[in-house]
This record gives sequence, structure tokens and C-alpha cells, in this order.
Amino acid sequence: MRTTVLKYLGVLLGSFSITMLPPIAVSWLSADGQLRPFISAFLLTLGLGSLLWWPLRKTPEELRFRDGFLIVVLFWTVLSAVGAVPLWLLESPSLSPIDALFESMSGLSTTGATILTNIDGLPISILYYRQQLQWLGGMGIIVLAVAVMPMLGIGGMQLYRAETPGPMKDSRLAPRIAETAKKLWYVYVALTLACMLSYRIAGMSWFDALGHAFSTVAIGGFSTHDASLSWFDSSAVNIVAGVFMLLSGFNFALHYMAFRSRRIRAYLNDPEALTYLALVFVVSVLCALVLYQSTYFNSLQDTLVNGVVQAISVVTTTGFITSEFHLWPSFLPIMLILVSTAGGCAGSTAGGMKVIRMILLFKQGARETSRLVHPNAIIPIKLGGKPVSDNVINAVWGYLSLYMLSYVILLVSLLATGSEPVTAFSAVTACLNNLGPGLDDVAQNYAGVTDVGKGILIVAMLLGRLELFTLLVLFTPVFWRS
Repeated sequence: MRTTVLKYLGVLLGSFSITMLPPIAVSWLSADGQLRPFISAFLLTLGLGSLLWWPLRKTPEELRFRDGFLIVVLFWTVLSAVGAVPLWLLESPSLSPIDALFESMSGLSTTGATILTNIDGLPISILYYRQQLQWLGGMGIIVLAVAVMPMLGIGGMQLYRAETPGPMKDSRLAPRIAETAKKLWYVYVALTLACMLSYRIAGMSWFDALGHAFSTVAIGGFSTHDASLSWFDSSAVNIVAGVFMLLSGFNFALHYMAFRSRRIRAYLNDPEALTYLALVFVVSVLCALVLYQSTYFNSLQDTLVNGVVQAISVVTTTGFITSEFHLWPSFLPIMLILVSTAGGCAGSTAGGMKVIRMILLFKQGARETSRLVHPNAIIPIKLGGKPVSDNVINAVWGYLSLYMLSYVILLVSLLATGSEPVTAFSAVTACLNNLGPGLDDVAQNYAGVTDVGKGILIVAMLLGRLELFTLLVLFTPVFWRS
């Protein structure tokens, strides 16, 4: 491993230690007795970062392209381990190391799967910390680091390309990558503040409003209550959640361009955004119709609000629960779990395969069908009126192949631990797509999964967050050749 990688890993870890200060402040102000876990985590993270950086601080080397992938994977695995420290040091509830790591990875990857069974009884600083983990993971710690640490220099682009979700990773909002990352974070922070104020107006306390704004805009799904959004029993709260989950599922670059131009043309001219809206609409209508016909809810308003908002929550891979959708009638629970595979738009905080990949797969399938009739025809694939290169199409097919292979391996592995088929199917799908809630035994939480099973699902969450290639490329011999 090159010394440059260790140096930058140390810088990033040292920077992350600062994020332990807000929960320390919350614990101190609330006197909830959790100062020791957070102070220990702060000192450990800062010390580890300093230990890696100080001996190598004068190393002049710049990052190579492959170094970016290695730093991202190392940072996410090490960061998740360090982020688990405050949870592991809790006296009540007492968490095993694998449980603490599962919760930490779930937070940072914005999966929203939890092993905790009494969230309402947790200390307030831990409640805040879980929500903050998701907010930081939403746009990616690495993108934040690139935005605020110009010391990364030209290597920042390698980090950005390794971390940013979606197949179109070379588009920029500004000539310099640090400026691009800053603009994305301006949008991210603005959406978070607007979401928090909207939740507050809808009736949440300031603490709940902040915590749920963190996980809504991050498309994470963690809540400060066991019952998630259904705890509030408020249509206003659900509607606010639905609006901001929908907004967070768009490409954040579109938000910036729409804000700068003061027009919505950026959304209307983007085929991925239009397809995303169409997907949400179709799934929402199906949910509302089936729920209405089955009279699952007592009123038309409850049927529409719960059906539409829960559909948005799953399509965007947020994972908030407005109602126990695993108990919904007919095919809805299975459909909702499966539709999370599409996810939101590339460049959003959503999980899943991303809508743009689904569009390109459909167009490629249509082209191959046309070639059966016209085998010698040259049929370009276009997106937004512009031709898409074969390299992008091949990358999308490669991603689909890796996704299916990874899914099968993870599913068979989880079944081998003794999980029931429906539990294993929904758990792997939910974790690989960074959705969170599943069906059957993992509908409420993942506490009943075996330790080996939790380890498998941790890998699934990491694969989903880094979109397969970034992690799997490290296991290829060609990556390590000089």
C-alpha cells in the first residue's frame, strides 16, 4: 500500500473526529451520561488519524486514479468501525461489536436497517448521533472532505469519481472538483434546513425535526422512534416527509441548476428525472388503489397519504414507515421491496441501481430487439437527445451482471445461516439497495439475524453504498499491478 494512501486516510479520519463534538455537546447539555463513549471515540479517531498522517505529512506524492478507490473503501470500513465505538460502549442497551458495527454501517451507508429494539428509550445523544451518521453519509464523507480540504489537490477528482453514485461521474458544476462538491453541499444543507423547518411547522419538536430532516434528505430512514413516522400519527408530517424524500431522490446537480436559473426546465428536460417521477407515480397509484379496494385504512385521506408517502419512501430507498407495509394486502409488500432496486436518480442520496441505469438497460434491450429484424442497422442509444457511448452501455451491463451475481451470493449465504426464505430475500434486497426495512422477521428490526448473517448484510450495505465496482475492483489482480 502506498504511503500517500495512508497519509490521506489519516487526514480524513482526523477530520471525521470533529463530528464527534456535536453529540458530546448534546450529551453534556442533556446530562444523559454518555460523555465517556463519545469522548473515547473522539480521541480514538483523532489519535488514529494523527498516527497515520504525522509520519507521512511531508510525503509529496499525489494520488493516482486507483488510489481514490482504495482510500474510499478503507475510509468507509475504518470509519464504520470507529463510528461503532460510541454504540459499543453503551451500558444500556449493551451491544456486541457486530451489532454496533451493523448499526454504524447502516447509518453511514444510509441504509436505515437497525438492530435496536427500544429506540424511544435511548439516551438523547445516541438518538442524535444515529441521525447525524446518516446525514454525513448521505452525500458522502469523501465529497465533503474534497470540498473543505483543498490539500487533496488534484487527487480530489479521483476521490470524487470513486464515491459519487451513478454511471455519469464526470459531469461537473464547476471547473474545479472542490467547487463542484461545495455546490452540492450547499444544496444539501439548504434542503436539510427547509425540511427541518417544515417538520417543525407540521408539529414535530425541534429535536425530532432536526433528526428526521437529517435522515430524510440523506434518504436514510433512521428515526428517533421505534414506530418511525407512524409514531406522530400526522398526515402533515407524512406529507412533509413525502415531499422532501421525493426532492432528495433527484440528481442534486439538477437542484442547483434549477435554483441558479430560477426555472424548472432543468427537471423537465432531464429524461432520468421524468422517468423517476413516472415510477413514483405508478407505484403510488398502485398502492393507493389496492389499499382503497381492500379498505385497509378507515378513510380516503389516510389511504392516499399512507399509500403515496410509503411508496415514495420505498422507491427512493429511504425506508421510513408511515404504516406497517409488510402487513399490507395482496402483492404490495413484495412489489415495494422489489421496486427499491431502481432507487432514485444518479447524483442523489438514494440507493438502488439508479433510474438512469434502468433507462439505459431498457434502451439497450429495445435496440437488441430491433437488431433481430434489422441485423445490419446502426441504432445509436440516445439520452436526452444525445448519443450514449458504448463504454457507458457496457459499464451498465457490467454493473447489472455484478449486481445479480452479488445478490445471489449474498442471498444463498444468508439462507445458509438459517434465515427463512422471505426474511433472507427481503433483508438482502433491502441492504443491497440501502433501503432498510424488510419483510417477515426483519420488518421491524434486524435483532433476530445471527451474527454471521449481520456480517453478510454489512457487506451488502457496503456494496450498495459504493455501487459494487468501487469495492469489488480491489479484489482483482490487475488493480494491484504497478
